Amino acid sequence: MADEDYGSFVDWNQMGDLAKSGGPTKVDCKDLKEFKQMARQGYWAKNHKLRAQVYQQLIKGIPCRTVTPDAEVYRDIMGNTATKKPTSHMPLPEFVDGIPVPRYCLKAEGVSSAHQIINCLAGQFPDISHCPSLPAVTSLLLHHSVDEAQCFEHISRMLACNEPGKRLLDQTFLAYESGCMTFGDLANKYCAAAHKLIVATAQDVLEVYSDWQRWVLGDLPFSHVVRVLDVYLVEGYKILYRVAIALLKFYCKHKAGVQGGQGNQQQQDSGKVRADIQAFVKGIASTVTPDKLLEKAFSIRLFSRKEITLLQLTNEQSLQQKGITVKQKRSRRNVQLALNPDTFSSEIVSAKEMRDIWSWIPERFALCQPQLLFTTSTHGCSLNRFYSHCEGYEPTLLLIRTTDGDVCGAFLSTDWEERKRGGNKLSFFGTGECFVFRLKPEIERYEWVVIRHPELASSVKVQVQEDTASSEGQNSDNNSLQQPEKAAGDLSPFLSARHFNLNSKNTSMFMAGNFDSIIVGGGEGNALYIDSELNHGRTGRCTTFDNPPLCAESFQVSLLEVWGFQDAMAS
Repeated sequence: MADEDYGSFVDWNQMGDLAKSGGPTKVDCKDLKEFKQMARQGYWAKNHKLRAQVYQQLIKGIPCRTVTPDAEVYRDIMGNTATKKPTSHMPLPEFVDGIPVPRYCLKAEGVSSAHQIINCLAGQFPDISHCPSLPAVTSLLLHHSVDEAQCFEHISRMLACNEPGKRLLDQTFLAYESGCMTFGDLANKYCAAAHKLIVATAQDVLEVYSDWQRWVLGDLPFSHVVRVLDVYLVEGYKILYRVAIALLKFYCKHKAGVQGGQGNQQQQDSGKVRADIQAFVKGIASTVTPDKLLEKAFSIRLFSRKEITLLQLTNEQSLQQKGITVKQKRSRRNVQLALNPDTFSSEIVSAKEMRDIWSWIPERFALCQPQLLFTTSTHGCSLNRFYSHCEGYEPTLLLIRTTDGDVCGAFLSTDWEERKRGGNKLSFFGTGECFVFRLKPEIERYEWVVIRHPELASSVKVQVQEDTASSEGQNSDNNSLQQPEKAAGDLSPFLSARHFNLNSKNTSMFMAGNFDSIIVGGGEGNALYIDSELNHGRTGRCTTFDNPPLCAESFQVSLLEVWGFQDAMAS
């Protein structure tokens, strides 16, 4: 076929250097590893016809459901498209969530053809309920299709993919939203500086991260996104995570350069931050080449596909447990990380500081508002009253202000009523989602040590439940984390520890309590120890969180608060 057969929808004047055909004219490769390397290196990037042929080869190789609509189905439904003039006035299906078809380098009639293809797909795939990436993918493949029918078939195969563990396009709100949560988890762990920037500047971090797919499929210039598509069709969905995190890193670097450092950040409406990131991504070609973007993306050490899938499924389960399976329009604009200073009231932290803490909590509690459960200023300094007000709530947030003015605390994953299972003994419980932190004099969080060193997760030895902490808050050596026994190459079990309940016999020591004290963190010391009068406390390094003392090692409690997580969707 002639080159123009693969570019009948393309405005070649907009293609720039991509309009020139150069480089190899064919790909003679069947080995997946070699194909992956060729895709990453841009082997077919300079030849439009070859790229189109490679896309066709890759998509034809996707395992699909037995009955998958093909080009002939499209022709039967639409009739002779050569004699019909498509129109862009045809509204797109509701499942694209109002996302328009990006024009990239299409002719005006190419955009109209994309509308026609998407509407035909809606009729053939009635189970799709949320697919905001479909307009961008349709536009991109239309650049490399002979006609509308071929583009329709290619996208049908992507939607009908049934290969275990392989994922190409989100088709439900549950999958999309859990993907946003998973991206938040990854950004927090692998892009800490940029994540802190977003926390410092945006009122609602999750609202900003809800755009992560659109940064890649929609906002990136055509020259960049086709290089991403080269690799995406070979390696799958995880490439989108890599590229989005690379974009976040470049954005952080850009803001640091514009502001001359990060000391003058001011919090603003999340919509402005979203627009700022979108403008940066759209204009990225002036500072970052496509090759440089991919180089940054593949320099990031991310989870394996298997681990990402596990994390995604876990977040889906979390959403299902809260009944969030369909899009709640505008709901997230009024919840978490957008606290109203006029209604939020804490004697220990400001609304801004509470937003900072909220950005650390597990993503599945994102749609919750803080609910004050207990405060010593109202309920008095009694451990019994502490328990009576906190039992029945899970998770909780512990905040402490010392008489020296230091502020520290802990996120505690499990109901304090669990302590009763240990009888009169001070037995540990909780999960790997617990963490400790300090806000003043400086802000810092300390997660479970296994999250920073996942190879330890497969080696934590099981001991009997009677392993206990002493009532004075000091722990013997046999309570500490043990050395690795299993090979580090196994699937990192820290994901299950972080997102599911751990076995109660696990020696990871997160929280404990009895009639005369509460403890957070164990092993060679405690991160926090508070006495029965909620008056005196101690802090030191512990094995569970590998933290330094959170304030003065021996301190007096000036004020103590406990906050619960109120389901905003149920209120």
